[in-house]
Amino acid sequence: MTCMTLHLRLPAFLPALLPCLLVAPSPAQDKPAPPPPSAGDPAAQAKPDGGAPPADEEPRGLRVHEKGAWDGYTIIQPLNSKKVHLVDMDGEIVHTWESAYTPGAWLFLEDDGRMFRCGRKEDKTRFHGGGIGGIVQEIAWDGTVTWEYELANDERMLHHDIEPMPNGNILLVAWENHTREEAIANGRDEEFALEEGFWPDVILEVKPTRPKGGEIVWTWRSWDHLVQDRDAKKAGYGALREHPGRIDINADQRYEEKKKETDAERKKREELEKRMRATGYVGGGDSADADAKDKDKAPGAKGTDGKDAPPPGGPPKPSGDWLHTNGVDYLPGQDLLVVSAPHVCELWVIDHSTTTAQAAGSAGGRRGHGGDLLWRWGNPRNYGCGAGADKKLFYQHDPSWLPSAEPGDLRVLVFNNGAERPGGEYSSVEELALPFDAKRGFVREKDAAFGPAAAAWSYHVPEKYLSPFISGAQRLPNGDTLICCGAPGRVFEVTSDGRVVWDYLNPMGGEVELILPGPKAPPKALFRAVRVPRDHPGVKGKI
Repeated sequence: MTCMTLHLRLPAFLPALLPCLLVAPSPAQDKPAPPPPSAGDPAAQAKPDGGAPPADEEPRGLRVHEKGAWDGYTIIQPLNSKKVHLVDMDGEIVHTWESAYTPGAWLFLEDDGRMFRCGRKEDKTRFHGGGIGGIVQEIAWDGTVTWEYELANDERMLHHDIEPMPNGNILLVAWENHTREEAIANGRDEEFALEEGFWPDVILEVKPTRPKGGEIVWTWRSWDHLVQDRDAKKAGYGALREHPGRIDINADQRYEEKKKETDAERKKREELEKRMRATGYVGGGDSADADAKDKDKAPGAKGTDGKDAPPPGGPPKPSGDWLHTNGVDYLPGQDLLVVSAPHVCELWVIDHSTTTAQAAGSAGGRRGHGGDLLWRWGNPRNYGCGAGADKKLFYQHDPSWLPSAEPGDLRVLVFNNGAERPGGEYSSVEELALPFDAKRGFVREKDAAFGPAAAAWSYHVPEKYLSPFISGAQRLPNGDTLICCGAPGRVFEVTSDGRVVWDYLNPMGGEVELILPGPKAPPKALFRAVRVPRDHPGVKGKI
């Protein structure tokens, strides 16, 4: 990860319903269990049944600040606000940036104090999915907009994440439109080829041309790396196991169980979907109309998109937003990207050293595989090398490269949201040691799933504390981990052995109501949060 990256991911809410993950270290790590929660620890304030106290009973602001917490300023960007705040270790606001837009996902603070920030274009609504953006602005310390780049049209729409590059360019994520007919011609199951079209993701590298606009100098398109095993007469036909570097066009829905819901499950699902729509997290169609049409359907009946209703608490139903790429991070020395595709519950690594032409194929670049996936993890049956029980990621967010002293030691940190996790839903943060050899690249046994078999470190809460979407995590220089439990707007720092040394419940936001159908999202939710050091060049001397 480049020096102190500040990313974000997007709308969440579910205030007190979803308390922050307060965890014990994973038993697999042979780490001592954390001490019992103190009076200031949020775990101590949870109800005996594992639920959270009502939001109006929870004290917001700073809750815990112990000796040893890593000193710095935390970036807080409420979802229902046009403001970004810098908060000190005492929970006090020391600086605020103001924008013309609510968040279009995350941001990044440069060393000179400029902030690159994704904004949400409310008037660009041909296609609507969670994390929708449309514009990126460069904002000076005093709030002056020094550059902006807009991509919000009928063919492409920016969303979710941003990653400044060492060369001064910016990596952006966008949806790209393909018609229903194109999707079917490439092997998409017709039942899940919707009239709104098929919107796979692209990653764009943009060279800014100030004060407005930019040149796209590199492109990677998921559409160029499809495989399907449904119809030998259609494009991309092949056995999934034989093409581990390609993406099954039906991966998001082919294994879904068709099961009836109980009345309680249906009510839980409908409530979650309404709240997700309130933040724009469910794409496609008029959600108000959809709710009305589905209101009287019996449990297990098909929804307005023709699909069986999903189990409660899980990711949104399939829509044109096929992958929902919610994070990208760049590793300079290796020229690699790690990408999060939560709708298929996988992390991917892509070779950035390719040209755009090479990125569209399966040859070329430093690794010799063009734009095909070099490594993937989280759901091996997507490429025919596992079963449902082998799934390890559950609607994850915020992958980031971890610094390492060894060139062959590649590690990634990720927030594993836990939606539809077997045995009970709970969130966790996972540190993964990738199977990488400095000479051979990413390695695996023939026909086997990519490693690792398990996380090198995990922080989770067996009592099922949960943020089913948004959220993130950051490894701090002292070895602690800063966790943003996005739904309730909680940010807390934990040591490697699971001790909470800083805890903050966001008290800000709510002054802007998103232009969306349905109820207003709870105002304190956070897409992500990041801490910068007290002596960060972009902050030093300004506070």
